[in-house]
Amino acid sequence: MAAFVDRVIIHVTAGNGGHGVASIHREKFKPLGGPDGGNGGNGGDVVLEVDPSVHTLLDFHHRPHQKAGNGRPGEGSNRHGARGEERVLRVPPGTVVSTPDGQVLADMVGAGTRVVLAHGGKGGLGNAALANTRRKAPGFALLGEPGESVDAVFELKSIADVGLVGFPSAGKSSLIAAMSAARPKIADYPFTTLVPNLGVIRAGDVTFTMADVPGLIPGASAGKGLGLEFLRHIERCAVLVHVVDMATLEPGRDPESDIQALEHELAEYSGEELDLVGRLRIAVLNKIDVPEARELVDLVRTTLEERGLQVFPISAVTGEGLPELGYALAAAVEEHRASLPEPETVRITLTPRAVDDSGFTVEPDPEGGFVVHGVKPERWVRQADFTNDEAVGFLADRLNRLGVEDALEKAGAVEGDAVTIGEVTFDFVPTLPAGTLSVEETAGLGGRGTDARIDAPHRVRAAERLAAKKARRVPYELTETWSEDDLPEEGP
Repeated sequence: MAAFVDRVIIHVTAGNGGHGVASIHREKFKPLGGPDGGNGGNGGDVVLEVDPSVHTLLDFHHRPHQKAGNGRPGEGSNRHGARGEERVLRVPPGTVVSTPDGQVLADMVGAGTRVVLAHGGKGGLGNAALANTRRKAPGFALLGEPGESVDAVFELKSIADVGLVGFPSAGKSSLIAAMSAARPKIADYPFTTLVPNLGVIRAGDVTFTMADVPGLIPGASAGKGLGLEFLRHIERCAVLVHVVDMATLEPGRDPESDIQALEHELAEYSGEELDLVGRLRIAVLNKIDVPEARELVDLVRTTLEERGLQVFPISAVTGEGLPELGYALAAAVEEHRASLPEPETVRITLTPRAVDDSGFTVEPDPEGGFVVHGVKPERWVRQADFTNDEAVGFLADRLNRLGVEDALEKAGAVEGDAVTIGEVTFDFVPTLPAGTLSVEETAGLGGRGTDARIDAPHRVRAAERLAAKKARRVPYELTETWSEDDLPEEGP
């Protein structure tokens, strides 16, 4: 028989994005075919999906590490990499997903509900996607992003309409077995039930579920017994039923004291917010097939009804009183369902970005220097290939266009300060403003993100033509006559 596991800690990792590729089209009689490097595929996501056929978290107990597939790298001839395969984790209804420090991430309710727990990394762009009029043949590509890694706690809180609570051996498992097709373990010793049981019951036109937990004893809220560990399974029940053992032979116990002790433990466990005591609406007097127990029914009924409880004497063994109990439970469940508010229409609010929102922030680093936070700059740094000078120049251009450099200067950064973006630390070197260098000095320099192999000859010829044009525009300053033959010859 499979073990019951209702709380696990798992470690999930989404797939890494595939790297883009830098490739040049090569074909006979086409020496300058242009860039044709494809993009890398996105990494696969780790997705949670509610599956009603799953009843335990046992699979995750044995395999706590889950990872999605990586994206494939791009290839030449504009072939893009395939997307990584997503990892679907099927969980039972009622699974609550939270961080190790208790922050709830998702409440998995409803068959087919899907939630992305960890997003896959984005694939890097190939050099074909990076080409433009200024950068005709990029000699670099972007790297794929790593996938997200998340540590999560899965806690199963069963969703049942009716919850059975009571002392050990009160007959809770026998009641579920008598009213449904569930077959829990039943024996004549305390704490037979070691895990919660769940049964489906039909009374008239109403179908509802019933769950029980291991027996409660005085001090359960302080950790005694087994019930405290599984009380989470009745937190969502609409109606709680106290199953009272009318044939107990234990000294110092009677039906009224049992209910008082039970209410105390529920109040200690739930507190004011959960209020499990307020859901305790029905008392079931079990084992009236025993003559001594039947004699106590009339003595106990009045006292319990004065406490606001509906009382139903039953025998889970002979079936006496079970139809009346089933219809009463169905009516209570229907009343609760009718009181629930109608589901609200899902509204999506689109909030435009503020005019002064640059998409990043610059903060002083306590250890010295500055730290840049922002989705775009951090992603760009992760995707940059720092072994390629052209890729580093491209990154610097992107950060400069975003305004990172201006923001650092406003924050007081000077040349040589340490600037951290993501997991990479740079030495701040401000860009030279336009017009600082003369035409002659810039003639042999390529701008950041440009291809000197293509652009340099054109820049030299343009500088020569500009110098010749300036000479022709000021003839009154010349001391000697010039002719067209004296102008610099253009290169091949």
